[in-house]
Amino acid sequence: MPDAKIIDGKALSARIMREAAAEVGALATEGVKVALDAVIVGDPAAGEIYARSQRSRCQEAGIEYRLHALPAGAKENEIRGLIQRLNDDPAVTGILLNLPLPDGIDTPAMQYCIDPYKDVEGVNPANIGLLFYNSPIMAPCTALAVREILRESRISPRGLDAVVVGQGTVAGKPISLFLLHEMATVCCCHVATRDLGQYTRQADLLVVAAGKLGLIRAEHIKPNAVVIDVGINSIVRPDGQREIVGDVEFAEVRKIASVITPVPGGVGPVTVAILLRSAAHAARLQQTQPRRLGL
Repeated sequence: MPDAKIIDGKALSARIMREAAAEVGALATEGVKVALDAVIVGDPAAGEIYARSQRSRCQEAGIEYRLHALPAGAKENEIRGLIQRLNDDPAVTGILLNLPLPDGIDTPAMQYCIDPYKDVEGVNPANIGLLFYNSPIMAPCTALAVREILRESRISPRGLDAVVVGQGTVAGKPISLFLLHEMATVCCCHVATRDLGQYTRQADLLVVAAGKLGLIRAEHIKPNAVVIDVGINSIVRPDGQREIVGDVEFAEVRKIASVITPVPGGVGPVTVAILLRSAAHAARLQQTQPRRLGL
């Protein structure tokens, strides 16, 4: 059996970035500036690292980027107040709340404060809830990235037995809902699943988003399955260098699967590009779409 086809997430992300830049340019001709305002609470040094990375990618797409940093001791009412000011500012077309928030802060409550039409990550519970009906205003970026990878690979989930390992609110659950809407037969596995391999070995499509290093090995894979690794884990190599790896043992699984995403270079760069495309989409919606009742 030949090794699996490796999805080039960097090439796909470049195409999505061009789409984002084109939409940003089109909006500019209409007098609309796309602006992404990011909020971070905590370590200012970490905030500066976030800012450099996010600002650089925004510049590639022609998006104005601003970072709003609050100290680690900020109270919920301070965070809520900042988000509300950004909601009310017509010059702000997208809002990004960097996680994690400090201990003691109610993260879902803070996400709920973000205007659903400026919620570029699709994390507001209103958008998550609308995903249940396949009609989110803004959808979660990681789930959109998985869908984009499948489309780019000309893989239709319809009729496939799909297994999603990991049921987090950012990736696993939204991905499961997307696959259901695409008419896959979806099995959801998680930390309480007994005999994980019993389920994964039946999967035509396996999406792994558990954040657990080496969770999926060769013995978990059905021959010729499509394997999408959403996991991100940081390890230290023997030479002391840090390395980012996924949840899937890539070298083993690529010998059995038909298609596989690497880590790094797979889902990650596609997700970042989707975020910027969503920022442009949010600006467009604010210009053209009547707001839904109560949102």
